[in-house]
Amino acid sequence: MSDLNKLRNIGIMAHIDAGKTTVTERVLFYTGRTYKIGETHDGTAVMDYMEDEQSRGITITSAATKCSWDGYDMNLIDTPGHVDFTAEVERALRVLDGAVAVFDASEGVQAQSETVWRQGQKYNVPCLCFINKMDKIGADFEMSIKSIKEKLDANPVAMQIPIGAENNFNGVIDLMEMKAYYYTPTKVGADVEVKDIPEELKETAEQWRHNMVESIAECDEQLMEKYLMEEEISNDELKKAVREETINCRMHPVYFGSALKDKGVRKLLDGVIEYLPSPLETPAITGLNPKDEEETYRVECDPKKPLVALAFKITHDKHGDLYFVRVYQGTLKSGTRVMNSTRDKRENITRIFEMHADDRKIRDEVRAGDIFACVGLKETLTGDTLCDTNAPILLDTINFPEPVISMSIEPKNSSDRAKLGDALGSLRREDPTFQTQYDPETGQTIISGMGELHLDILKTRITRDMNVDVTVGQPKVAYKECITKNVQQQGKFVRQSGGRGQYGDVIITMEPILEEDGNVSNDITFESKIVGGAVPREFWNSVEKGCREALTSGILAGYPVVGVHIELIDGSFHSVDSSEMAFEQAGAMAVKEALSKAGPKLLEPIMKLQVVVPDSAFGPVQSNLISKRGMVTDSRLSGQMRILDAKAPLSELFGYTSELRSATQGRGSFSMEPLNYEKVPDNIAQEILSD
Repeated sequence: MSDLNKLRNIGIMAHIDAGKTTVTERVLFYTGRTYKIGETHDGTAVMDYMEDEQSRGITITSAATKCSWDGYDMNLIDTPGHVDFTAEVERALRVLDGAVAVFDASEGVQAQSETVWRQGQKYNVPCLCFINKMDKIGADFEMSIKSIKEKLDANPVAMQIPIGAENNFNGVIDLMEMKAYYYTPTKVGADVEVKDIPEELKETAEQWRHNMVESIAECDEQLMEKYLMEEEISNDELKKAVREETINCRMHPVYFGSALKDKGVRKLLDGVIEYLPSPLETPAITGLNPKDEEETYRVECDPKKPLVALAFKITHDKHGDLYFVRVYQGTLKSGTRVMNSTRDKRENITRIFEMHADDRKIRDEVRAGDIFACVGLKETLTGDTLCDTNAPILLDTINFPEPVISMSIEPKNSSDRAKLGDALGSLRREDPTFQTQYDPETGQTIISGMGELHLDILKTRITRDMNVDVTVGQPKVAYKECITKNVQQQGKFVRQSGGRGQYGDVIITMEPILEEDGNVSNDITFESKIVGGAVPREFWNSVEKGCREALTSGILAGYPVVGVHIELIDGSFHSVDSSEMAFEQAGAMAVKEALSKAGPKLLEPIMKLQVVVPDSAFGPVQSNLISKRGMVTDSRLSGQMRILDAKAPLSELFGYTSELRSATQGRGSFSMEPLNYEKVPDNIAQEILSD
């Protein structure tokens, strides 16, 4: 499509089981992209095309497609809701212009809802809200709106109100048009009938319309003046203001429906077109000169300017690696040679595809604002910038959370060792949150990920898809180490073996870095306070490199050390024997010595939990959490169910699913996400370190 004003790049995001994929399947059906509706629960969802997704009934990897609605094109990405696959959400939101956040009408904002919302806010992604499952027992649209406002610190404005709830949910009242939309289920989808608002709902609709107009007027001086003067405000004026506020992330229009029953999705699509931005309306991004990172360039959505694009996802299949790319500027044709400015490598893009889940349609070219997939790249990784070879530019990369769990993996047969290495390499390229390392003490390969499910699915892919028989150890927690005292330490590296020697001498101070909440920071910072040339400036980077390298392995159990600020305060050098290598070694020696004096402590990952149980089981479940060194931070009733917000160490939560089901006769459920790292109590630390 040549008219970029009629293009929308959007994603669907939510807590697990809120109905993201079901919403997406209805979008595909109503936009004519599919001829029948796929269902998550019976494994026929188009966007959940992986075998693991179909068998487990969850979304594991984000899937992209292109569809059209009312003369507009949409690049649509359906993202996972499970916390173990949060990287998929992160990289999708990095390249999207807008999003639809889906909420369960009986639950409101849930744990992972908060996480994906924060990810969207991080990238300033405008967002619509869709309150799904209005036909579910306990559905409460007012509670859902309130939870969005209070828990997400957002500005939700209802564009509709539902007609009925639970089994009596029949449709919605459009507060702009002041018309009622009734949905009648058919064999495929649902028919919609537009009627006047029923008499018994007119007063309620008028009140919600008043609230909507007031909320919109508060954001616009001219509309506020009209509102105060009680002058009529047209729907066009209201829609224009809503669009502007939504694009600037200051307002979040709210829609209602039941995707499973085909209710409300078409009005949601109207909202996407009406209020979410085209690529031309998103703020221009900036890029850096790769050779001089202080010089910045403005990147504009202009197909005539030099190419600027970002590789945001890699998938591996039998035909090789498939790269997903967002074009921010310029035009890219099939067979083009481009520059990977992140790695200073030239790459060939041999073919370009428009994706529909796992189906591909060959394209000759793509233009600014588009999202596509391609093959032919060799050196590119997730987050790399692709650009015109004659106009290099570097975009911000994508940052991913660190793994919190690890386990050993070995091939059952020595002949499969090389195949396992290749398989792990492919998975690392695909998934930035998956890491591997070799433990020289045990001779084992250690794989790390975001959770038990994450590692379990990766193991399944290795054995089933890549045909490597493996043996895995029990999952282990990814601990870290920190310091608790300020220390000063000298590190002196001197080697003399005939001819030119090696000489490096530094004095450093180390102190802990704490966050505002008192927990240890995850950062490591370095600063030189050298005056007078005691250590020449050309060696400062070498000292920092040595210090950081030494912090990768602490003295308690070899875990990485975090939350440390290092200052280089003094030292000495030799005009002949000093070298970068010598000062790097001196920095490492100083840190190793300092760690033993700095009160080292073990840190463990703490998880944020949301536990949903029958109210009658609240006591035993709470006691069980406390026995796991957990803390319940909030508790509230939702119908007959009790919702607990809590935090607990990851090490105590292995097997918690089975325990919770047993304590609640199978009616309890929970979700969790990484919260922070906290110091391990001394008695527990001794047990961990003695293992």
